[in-house]
Amino acid sequence: MTPLSERLSTLPGLRPAIGRYLHAYSVMDFRGDLWAGLTVAIVALPLAMAFAIASGVPPQAGLFTAIVAGFLISALGGTRLSIGGPTGAYIVVLHAIVVQYGIVNLAVATVMAGVMLLVMGLVRAGDVMKFFPMPIITGFTNGIAVIIFLSQIRDFVGLPTPLPSDVWHLLPALHTAIPAFKPVTLALAGACLLLILLWPKRLNAVLPAPFVALIGSTLLAWGLQLPVETVGSRFGGIPQGLPPLTPLVFDIHHFSELLSPAFKIAMLGAIESLLCAVVADQLTGDRHDANQELVAQGIANIASPLLGGIAATGAIARTATNIHNGGRTPVAGIIHALSVLLVMLLAAPLAAYIPLAGLAAILVSVSIKMGDWDIRKAWHYPVRDTFLLALTFALTVLFDLTVAIEIGLLLAGVFFIQRMAAQTTIQQLDVGHSHLFEHHSIHGKIIPSGTLVYRVEGALFFGAAGKLDEVMQSARANDIHTVIVQLHRMTLLDTSGMLALEELALRLTGQQKRLILASVGWEMHALLDEAGVSALLGEAGVQDDLIGALAIAQSRAETYQRAE
Repeated sequence: MTPLSERLSTLPGLRPAIGRYLHAYSVMDFRGDLWAGLTVAIVALPLAMAFAIASGVPPQAGLFTAIVAGFLISALGGTRLSIGGPTGAYIVVLHAIVVQYGIVNLAVATVMAGVMLLVMGLVRAGDVMKFFPMPIITGFTNGIAVIIFLSQIRDFVGLPTPLPSDVWHLLPALHTAIPAFKPVTLALAGACLLLILLWPKRLNAVLPAPFVALIGSTLLAWGLQLPVETVGSRFGGIPQGLPPLTPLVFDIHHFSELLSPAFKIAMLGAIESLLCAVVADQLTGDRHDANQELVAQGIANIASPLLGGIAATGAIARTATNIHNGGRTPVAGIIHALSVLLVMLLAAPLAAYIPLAGLAAILVSVSIKMGDWDIRKAWHYPVRDTFLLALTFALTVLFDLTVAIEIGLLLAGVFFIQRMAAQTTIQQLDVGHSHLFEHHSIHGKIIPSGTLVYRVEGALFFGAAGKLDEVMQSARANDIHTVIVQLHRMTLLDTSGMLALEELALRLTGQQKRLILASVGWEMHALLDEAGVSALLGEAGVQDDLIGALAIAQSRAETYQRAE
């Protein structure tokens, strides 16, 4: 009998990656994790606040997320060096929820999304996420980058009033409001952006550019008493430490309406976290556990709102920073979370002096770096993939992320079906094919008179089942009495394909003709038996090889000759 511990270990949610490393954890491991964790915390501090503000919530919500979700994702996740926390990909979705339903319902939607992610992990849906086409992912990622850029224009140039969130109203409002920009704010933000983009890579490992921009802009604004808006002037600063556990306030009137936003959070979190895990694997040679990662993401998104945070997922840039700075185990991510907490405990009052222009510059740099702007690549893609990428991008920017993903996946599915159907061929065989290569299945064989032989190559599924009509058209001739369909090169048979074979058999039987399926393997034989096709064709209607089918056809030909 299998021990209970072994049976439990096969369940997702009980195999966090950290368990593989703690039993042999060394001082060298700790040194690498400590330095990497501290470095990632320095990167995470300004990003967390900037992401929170852009999402429509106070800056401390981003820090709470980096602490709570960052700790749980590293402690429970299925990757060795992935870093979790608030990310730019969420800004569009979270801001829309805040505007429409309020911050209280944002917490409810995030917890609902956490439950969805947890269930996805437990039912092993992590592997399904691998089937998202890359053109769709690139399209909506670039679209999110553009929206992030547009959302930061107000704080980047110092406009006095908020701008609409949707592009259709934002651009006209921006045209009206832009004359009221503040040159000082624009100059400070522009200087920060240039510093981030031009900061030497060799220094980035020691002093990350976003952190330098944050400290530099704060000192400059405070020292010169610049007339720019700060975290303190808009939000009143940030508290020291985590807030107490806050129960959710369920609004039954909005609960059902929050299902769609929660699903957006869950899907985006799943895609982003597993993309982050793939990037981490590519950099380290590891192999992540997708289902365990979803379980961790689910638990983190359930816990984060209860402690004042927002939605979290795997952060690709911070994960890469962790790897490049010597992170060895998931302990590095835990140290990153605890370091952010320590900064909040010791230096929270200083955050009031941070200029929003500096945070806007950080997010603009994020939007520039997160997108794949090399248009030349698209010219080398298949036309359908290029169209899919462009459409997903346009729908994300102009309408909604969910609409973009839904339509993108629908079109990707249609394109895939078309390509699969085009690869499926039903070829008529004759002895002339034997010269193509020596081991052709028809080589050395004789096709009896009144017999047609066909071979199915590829998938006989709902997109290609109609191609069997070609066989029926040829079999209408009066001198045809037997049709053989060879299946050894058929890669897939679905219900529609099965029904098409059954219909072909019935139509031939109605004309006193016979269908014989040849080269049927044992798996295919079992499918045909279960569907009742074998019984319909009779005992000799399903043959293991072409020789047997031709022998039956020869016997039928001789019978017809004697009858004549």
